[in-house]
Amino acid sequence: MPRDPIDSLDLVGCARGLSTRRGISNSAGTEMDGKDKRMSIFALAGRRIDTPGADPRRFPLSNVPVVRKRLAELFVTESATAVVCSAACGADLIALEAARELGLRQRVVLPFVPGRFRETSVVDRPGHWDEIYDRVIADVEAKGDLVVLPPMTVDDDDAYQAANEAIIREAEKIAGPGERLFAVIVWEGTSRSGSDATEMFRTLTEVAGFSQRFILTL
Repeated sequence: MPRDPIDSLDLVGCARGLSTRRGISNSAGTEMDGKDKRMSIFALAGRRIDTPGADPRRFPLSNVPVVRKRLAELFVTESATAVVCSAACGADLIALEAARELGLRQRVVLPFVPGRFRETSVVDRPGHWDEIYDRVIADVEAKGDLVVLPPMTVDDDDAYQAANEAIIREAEKIAGPGERLFAVIVWEGTSRSGSDATEMFRTLTEVAGFSQRFILTL
């Protein structure tokens, strides 16, 4: 039986052993040199795993390992100390797993109570995301790093917008003196038509003055 691509990797070894940074860029589209060794806080958002047969493809399950490697390399290169994001299947949970294996602090922001979020944003896509999600939520809650936003009477798009704004606030809140603030956008490289929470996050972090980094999912 083939291994699920979300099974654990040696992320520390992957990050230190990679010989290329293809798929990782800054807001100018250029590769990073990693010369600035100040500590960094990362706010992150990105694509969920595609549904079976999705067209266009944005984040196929088979691309999970390479995205994990790119995230781990970025965290090591930029001397990350913490990652702040939500916990949806795909970019969020991959980043949180990478952060855990690298010994980084993880702060999770949810737009809904954990049970509802699990049903709407975790278990409805391919992969064993439920196991990772349950472990992550239990861990961050025990450490006081779970932020659940109050219920909203508006639609889900507004709730996700509020979560994006809260991720930025929480990253700013935990940043220490001299620590850099990065925004990581994990996507295929283009916004989609209609509502796009990842594009909203990119715009918000640009306005907030975060240094942006892009991880490609294709």
